[in-house]
Amino acid sequence: MAEETKNIAVDRGVRKERVGEVVSNKMTKTIVVRVQRRFPHPKFKKVVTGYAKFYAHDEKNDAKIGDTVRIEETRPLSKLKRWRLVQVVERSSGVTPVAA
Repeated sequence: MAEETKNIAVDRGVRKERVGEVVSNKMTKTIVVRVQRRFPHPKFKKVVTGYAKFYAHDEKNDAKIGDTVRIEETRPLSKLKRWRLVQVVERSSGVTPVAA
């Protein structure tokens, strides 16, 4: 009888994912992503917008400022980096708005 080897996939659990806009790519292999969250105010019930900044690892320096990206939670990579780039969802047009 031949022994069968079963490939058992190790489930790492559910990792958090966020979609946000790249606000900085000045660092090597690192991007800063601003994630928008809308929620009702606890007291006044008006919908407010909250923002959070995440430092994410971009191995190929693929993301540019203004791109919409998907990031995923990962092990700590540095003092601030706990996320990694999964994909660039939408490329920016590359045109920066001129302040009047």
